Amino acid sequence: MLKYCFTLLLALSAAWGSAARAESVLFLSPGGTNETFWVTYAQFMRAAADDLGIDLQVRYSERMPELTVVQAREALQGPQRPDYLIFVNEQYVAPQIMRLAQGSGVKLFMVNASLTDNQKSLLGERPDLLGSLVPNDEEGGYLMLKELIRQHPPAAPGQVIDLLAFSGLKITPSAHLREQGMYRALAEHPQVRLRQLVYSGWTRQRAYEQARMLFQRYPKVSLVWSANDEMAFGAMQAYSETGGVPGKDALFSAVNTSPSALQAKVDGRLSVLMGGHFTLGGWALVQLHDHELGVDLNRQGGRDQMLALLQVVDQAQARRLLAMQTSTDYRVNFRRLSAKGRPAAYRYPFSMHTLMH
Repeated sequence: MLKYCFTLLLALSAAWGSAARAESVLFLSPGGTNETFWVTYAQFMRAAADDLGIDLQVRYSERMPELTVVQAREALQGPQRPDYLIFVNEQYVAPQIMRLAQGSGVKLFMVNASLTDNQKSLLGERPDLLGSLVPNDEEGGYLMLKELIRQHPPAAPGQVIDLLAFSGLKITPSAHLREQGMYRALAEHPQVRLRQLVYSGWTRQRAYEQARMLFQRYPKVSLVWSANDEMAFGAMQAYSETGGVPGKDALFSAVNTSPSALQAKVDGRLSVLMGGHFTLGGWALVQLHDHELGVDLNRQGGRDQMLALLQVVDQAQARRLLAMQTSTDYRVNFRRLSAKGRPAAYRYPFSMHTLMH
């Protein structure tokens, strides 16, 4: 009996100790609390944190990079510092955050947009920067236009197919990379003519205002490429006001698996939908939890990884993702993805397949 009590006491002590040692993570979201993508992104992180026993805090900067820097300063130089800080190199704020982090004892991890080559050369090696996870933005932009063109009827001899493109912000790495992918696809299809690319700041209203003018200027446009869902919806609204039917008279594309985008794909109003990168923050938490457990992230595919998360979402997948978003845990067992105790050849199975399995 005494031996049993002692064993129980040890077990309770271990459980209490592990709970007391729960690592704290702060995520600085560059988006707004009204942006479906970044809200969904944080929800997926919350599901991962709950499963992994991580103390997660999320702060939004409402698309103001100067606010991100203020939030970073408070976290990195204040009295209650997190164990880990996850942030995005949105509008290239990473160097400022990393300067603030120097000597703070906080470990850093980047998602969605990491350091540029120029920033890396200026900052040098930083032991407090554990690594980064970024999506295949360039490939995503490429695949999106390729699929749009594939679905479009062939151009008549001597004719061209007119394309409009709506991008985010010039100073956002993901927008720049998606554009590069679009231009790569264009180079492979000379029958498609890009009439104009505009920057809509990721917003529906700005894209709507621009699209109203652009559809008047280019009435024969039948392909519309958009770097996110909000801009696609703005362009679709403007197109509908001309009497055109999205998905029939012109084919529209978008990035992001928001409920409205998924429904538009199911309904056929969106012809091409790319998605999957909202999971990056959750996957990053799996890696940070492993780091806490003593896993060497360098052995598990390297410090800095690009994940092929952006992929074409078909109607059946759109329906499944819609149903999944009613579940707070996304039906993912994050603990089972751990590299702890796995062979060196193990690679994290971070993908849409893991999500849909």
